[in-house]
Amino acid sequence: MITPDDIRTRLEVNRTSKERGDVVSGRALLAEEGLSEFAADGFGPVPSSGIPYDRGAGAPGVKTKRVAAGVLMPLINREDEITVLLTRRSDDLNKHGGQVAFPGGRVDDTDADQVEAALREAHEEVGIVPGIVDVLGCLDPYLTITGFEVLPVVGFVSPPPERFTPEPSEVAAIFEVPLTFLLDQSNHQKVRRTVNGLERAYYAMPYKKHYIWGATAGMIVNLSEVLRD
Repeated sequence: MITPDDIRTRLEVNRTSKERGDVVSGRALLAEEGLSEFAADGFGPVPSSGIPYDRGAGAPGVKTKRVAAGVLMPLINREDEITVLLTRRSDDLNKHGGQVAFPGGRVDDTDADQVEAALREAHEEVGIVPGIVDVLGCLDPYLTITGFEVLPVVGFVSPPPERFTPEPSEVAAIFEVPLTFLLDQSNHQKVRRTVNGLERAYYAMPYKKHYIWGATAGMIVNLSEVLRD
């Protein structure tokens, strides 16, 4: 089983900076053959953005202000495996309501950086006290089509709380997924979907009743690449 020290060592390796996000990964995936067509099956709220790939942040020649944000990828050591904590956002939120996400958000004036923002938001959204998070490192920044430059912060939560406390205005549910499931490339689907008349492509990894997709799945694919043997 991979250990936190193994993960820390992999994250410390210098990597060429990559702009991952809806524009970069989506454009690349659309060019591939054999994409799965989206099958609803009760999964996957429609994304709120109707921005074409060639006009979104990160598209060639497009200049737009980038909003710094951070999310925490909380790793939890259960009895026989490491799990990853995820949330399902409240259906009432104006943006990305009902979607699966890591706890996190934009950098506030009170935050020193994206790491601090990720830890603060995790505390506010699911009750993880920053003091019990051992930050192992960060993945590549993930640039969304709407201009958010998200830094995924990988942190080992020890000891995990007896229970996590969702902030009901933001979080509808908290669940855990085995890290081995998320790192297994056979679980990484490449999906095509028409949204507001626009062709979209994204990674997805359905787990039980949860549909992990979009930016969250893209960050997990990045983690899988970094930890690949």
